[in-house]
Amino acid sequence: MEINQLCVVALTWTLKDTLGETLDLLDEPVEFMVGGSDLLPVIDAALQGHSAGAKLDLHIEPEQGFGDFNEQLILLEPRELFPADLQEGMSFEGSSLPKGCRGSVPPQTLCTVTDIYPEHVVLDGNHPLAGIALRLLLKVKSVRAATEDEISAGSAGARFFRTSPLATQPPREGLLH
Repeated sequence: MEINQLCVVALTWTLKDTLGETLDLLDEPVEFMVGGSDLLPVIDAALQGHSAGAKLDLHIEPEQGFGDFNEQLILLEPRELFPADLQEGMSFEGSSLPKGCRGSVPPQTLCTVTDIYPEHVVLDGNHPLAGIALRLLLKVKSVRAATEDEISAGSAGARFFRTSPLATQPPREGLLH
């Protein structure tokens, strides 16, 4: 089957930065809906017309991927506003930042604690891959028609590569998934 809008592809990949450092490796295939909300538009477009067995080598600029780094999404907030057990790597949605925070970000933005000092906390609302050009080596393992449920949801359930403006997810254990 040829990949087109509203089909589901099972993919594996290696994601690297432009210096060749591996950022993410997915050895076991994961299903994504093409034409839905699972993949970045640049990946959706690149997959069109291919079939199972295809290998794609994509170069993704920040504006095609996770956006440019936005310094306005770095917040410096008083330490006393946060719980005593606060740790670097913890995340807060913009809508659930402690009362009294001076900075503001859109409600759906995840802000990750990057530094903790005695007097203040540094939060970063940028996607971990913001501002980074990426190299994505994709392998298409299988292709199938999307089910009615997947079409109505706009997803096969995996949204590793999808991001809406200012909505971010921190990496888990240094990887994307």
